[in-house]
Parts: sequence; C-alpha cells; structure tokens
Amino acid sequence: MSEQQQYHHGDLRNKLISISLEMLQENGMPGLSLRKLAERAGVSRSAPYHHFKDKNDLLAAVAEQGFEVLTEQLSSAISRTDLSMQERLELTIQCYLSFAMENDTQYELMFGRELWRDNPSPRLQRTAKDCFRAYAQLPEQFHQQGLLKADDDPLRLAQVMWSTLHGLIKISHDGIVVRKEDLADISRYALAHLIPVTTSS
Repeated sequence: MSEQQQYHHGDLRNKLISISLEMLQENGMPGLSLRKLAERAGVSRSAPYHHFKDKNDLLAAVAEQGFEVLTEQLSSAISRTDLSMQERLELTIQCYLSFAMENDTQYELMFGRELWRDNPSPRLQRTAKDCFRAYAQLPEQFHQQGLLKADDDPLRLAQVMWSTLHGLIKISHDGIVVRKEDLADISRYALAHLIPVTTSS
C-alpha cells in the first residue's frame, strides 16, 4: 500500500507530529530524527521531508499543535458564561495545569529555548500569541465586569498570571520545591491575590 493510500488530506503530517511526540516522550531530543521518524511511521525516508524541512521545523510543528490544543481548552473554559467568574478562574487554572502536567514533554518544548532562541517561525509565533490572547480574555472579563481596580491593566495582569502559572509548572517539572499535587492549590492562592473575585460574580 502506498503512502498516499495510507494517509489522505494531510493525515500523514498529523500522524508524523503525533509519532514525533511519542518519540520525544520516550527518548527526548536525541532520540528523534526525520530518518527515525520515517522508520517508526512505516513510510519512506523522504516522506517526512515533504512536510518538514528539517528537525527544527518538525519540533516547531509539535509545539504549534500544543499551542493550538491549549488555546482551544482555555477558550472553552473562559467562555463558560454559565459559570461565575470565580468558577471560570478556577476552571481556567485547572485546564492550564492539566495540559502542562499531562503533556509535560510537549509543554517544555512549546516554551523551550531550542525553538525560541533562533528566529522562531512566523507560524509558531502566531500560534503562541493566539494562545496568550485566549488566556488574556479572562482578566479582560474581570475588567469588563468591574472586578478590577480602576488602575489595573488587564493585559499586564494576564502577563503576570501566565508568568505565575508557568513559573510554578517549571519548578515543579524540575523537581524544585513545588510538588505536582500542590500545584493547583498554590496556583489558586497566587491568583486569588492578583484578582479580587467575589463569590457572587
């Protein structure tokens, strides 16, 4: 069966991204190459090059897919108008933490120096910014409902909130001070001091 018969309409690209993530989880960066990926996927050695120009391009695609999934999850949580703002805040925190802990290899790649230090691709930059914009809708909603102080900047608050969660996840991944089972409580405590949420909101 030919590769074209096995995969249709971009399925091969998505399959290669999925397999790449599995390989990264198993053996880290050194264990991944386009040649090894082709062997694992059961396609010709040239097939991955039809979708990715090199290993860095492949890694960027894995990171982009992660940002897209996280964006969708955050948007879904933040748009829950049936929930109070307190509940939306807690759901958003849980979505972010769950993604980061359940997809730790992909999460570290998404924010790793390997992709960002040397001219990240426009697509990677765009998907990352889209993810932040989705997250930034939460403090914007607090602002629109009059739950922030008059001089609070929703954008700056979003940046501080994101940095707080990311920092906690990073030191947890590195095994420093914070235990994974305490992340949710610490995150709620930290963000509760950033956003004055009333239970009636």
